[in-house]
Amino acid sequence: MLRGYFITGTDTGCGKTEITLGLMRVFQKMGYSVLGMKPVASGAFRTSVGLRNDDALKIQRQGSAVADYDHINPFVFEPPIAPHLAAAEAGCIISVAKIVEIFERLHIQSDLVIVEGVGGWCVPLSQEHGVEDLARALGLPVILVVGLRLGCINHALLSARAIIHSGCRLAGWVANCLDPGMLAQERNLDTLERLLPSPLLGVVSWMGDRPAPELIASKLSIAQMGEDNIPSPLAIKR
Repeated sequence: MLRGYFITGTDTGCGKTEITLGLMRVFQKMGYSVLGMKPVASGAFRTSVGLRNDDALKIQRQGSAVADYDHINPFVFEPPIAPHLAAAEAGCIISVAKIVEIFERLHIQSDLVIVEGVGGWCVPLSQEHGVEDLARALGLPVILVVGLRLGCINHALLSARAIIHSGCRLAGWVANCLDPGMLAQERNLDTLERLLPSPLLGVVSWMGDRPAPELIASKLSIAQMGEDNIPSPLAIKR
């Protein structure tokens, strides 16, 4: 039974959070109860109740049910640096087992949980584990966000190969335009569609400032993954 998706990207800043929000909205419109999770975040600000990350707060607000921030974003660090370095500075170890445990709690509250990774697929979380280990431990199909800019073909193909090599299922990919002046964008897209071993779920054109989840959702087509992968909301446990 489908329990959610793991969202990764070709790099930091490729738009994983915006696609996560859009996917949450897509499934909500289909009748699912959906929560999001950003287990690890580097780059946060101090508040009276602890560190908070802007993207994790957006994911929390988009959820279909009220969930504690500490469940949405259990590992949050102030400096915007690689997560394993930020964790070391904080004297903390990012625990994959703890993230899986919290994921299960969120899944009890909702039909689906959309989990956003940190950075790209091969980013380390500790000396022992990386993003790929987290995705594998969660057992979720993976959606790859491809940031459309110069170099995206190489980044996308390497990421796809790494995901498959990790033993995870690449359910599809989303093209997210990061450079409105990118040359030969359509031909790059054609090349990616031909070479990537999973369906294109949508092309998100350049929209300037971060758009609303509803607008992102309008660019995505989950049906591209095949109806067999998307159970009816009536068949999901409540």
